[in-house]
Amino acid sequence: MAIKALKGTKDIFGDEARKWLLVEEKIHGLCEDFGISQIRTPIFELTNLFQRGVGETTDIVQKEMYSFVDKGENNITLKPESTAAVVRAYLEHSMNTNTQPTKLYYISPTFRYERPETGRFRQFHQFGVEIFGSNSPAADAEVISIGVTLLERLNIKNVDLHINSLGCKECRKVYNAKLTEFLAEKSEYLCNLCDDRREKNPLRVLDCKNANCQSIFEDAPTTLEALGECCNSHFDKLQKLLVSMNIKFIVNPKIVRGLDYYTQTVFEFIPNEGSQGTICGGGRYDGLIEQIGGKPTPAVGFGAGFERLLLVLEEQNGNILEASKRDIFIGYHGEDAMVEAFRLTHNLRKLNICAESDCVQRGVKAQMKYANKINATYATIIGESELEAQILEVKHMETGEENKVKFEDLEQFLKTNIN
Repeated sequence: MAIKALKGTKDIFGDEARKWLLVEEKIHGLCEDFGISQIRTPIFELTNLFQRGVGETTDIVQKEMYSFVDKGENNITLKPESTAAVVRAYLEHSMNTNTQPTKLYYISPTFRYERPETGRFRQFHQFGVEIFGSNSPAADAEVISIGVTLLERLNIKNVDLHINSLGCKECRKVYNAKLTEFLAEKSEYLCNLCDDRREKNPLRVLDCKNANCQSIFEDAPTTLEALGECCNSHFDKLQKLLVSMNIKFIVNPKIVRGLDYYTQTVFEFIPNEGSQGTICGGGRYDGLIEQIGGKPTPAVGFGAGFERLLLVLEEQNGNILEASKRDIFIGYHGEDAMVEAFRLTHNLRKLNICAESDCVQRGVKAQMKYANKINATYATIIGESELEAQILEVKHMETGEENKVKFEDLEQFLKTNIN
C-alpha cells in the first residue's frame, strides 16, 4: 500500500506554492513598511510553555496539542500557536534590554489535533505580529492597522473588524464572579465540559461549540459590564484612534478569544460573506511574559491563518496567479548543439532572463510542443547550420514572427523585446 500524507496535512507544490510565495512577499513587504523584524522559532517547545501560557483549561491544551516525550525524557509539544514561543525567545535573548517597543513577525507551521475541514488542517500555518513594551492603546491600534493593511494589500474585502475588552486582572475577577453566578443557575443545562470549566475558568465556557450551550450564553453578562475606569479609558482611546485612521469596527462583547493570556483589547476580522470564519484575530496579553518567567511587560499581537487567508482571497478574486512564463526556450538537434544550447541557457539565466532548454532529449518537434506547453514567449532550435553561422531563428510563439539573431546578440534581443 502506498504511503500517503497524514489526515489533516497537505503537500504544497506547483501553482499553489506560487500562491503562497505571492502572499508571503506581500507580508514581508508589509512588515518592512511597519518596521517589524522577522523571527523564526523552533517548531517544538517544552510542553509547560504552552500549559502556562495558553492555559490548562483551553481547548488547545486539553484536546488539541501534539505532545510526546523525547529520548532525553523531555516533555515536548509541537507548537499549537506561536505567541508563547515568541515570548520565550524575547526573554531568552534579553530583547527587553533593547530600545522598546520590540516588533516581531513570523510565518510558521502550527499543529493542532482538530477535525479537518475546509480551511482547517492539523498542520497549518500562521502569520503573526507581536509588539512588546507598550501598554498604550496606540500599540493596540497599530497592530489592528497592520491587519487592516494586510487585507487591503491582498484585496480581501467584505471583512468586519470586531473588537472587545476583557479588562485587566481586577476586571476579570469582577466578571468571573458575575459569570459564575449566571452559570450556576444554568448548570443543569450545560454540557459536561462547560460544567467542569465554570468553576475552574468560567471565561473558557464561552468557547464551547455546543449549540445548546451557545443559546444559554446569549443572556450571559458581558466583559464590558465589568470594566473598571482604567480599562474603560483604554478601550475608549483605542476606538478614538481607530476612528482617526478611518478604520471601521463593531464593538462585539461576545469576542473573548480562545486563549487564557488575553487582557483588555481583543479583536477578530470576520468575513461578512462567504464560507470562512475568523481569518485574523488577536489582542493584548500584558500578563503572559510574567507567567512565562519574565518581568511584567505589556504586549499585543495577532495571528492570521495562512490557509484561510488564501481561501478567502480566492473566493473573492478567483485565480490570483498570472500564467507562468519562460522568456525563451532554446532547443537543439545533435550533441554539439546541445552543448551550445545549455551554454546559452545558463548565461541567460545568470542575467535574470527566464530561459529553458530540453533535458530529457526529446525530438525537435516534441521540443517545440514543450516550448508551447511551458508558455515560452520565444523559441529557437540550434542545429548544424545555426552553429556554423552563429545565427539563430528566434520565433515569437504567439505571433509566429521570426527574427534572425546572432548568438552574441541574443541577450540584448530578449531584453529589448520582453517586458
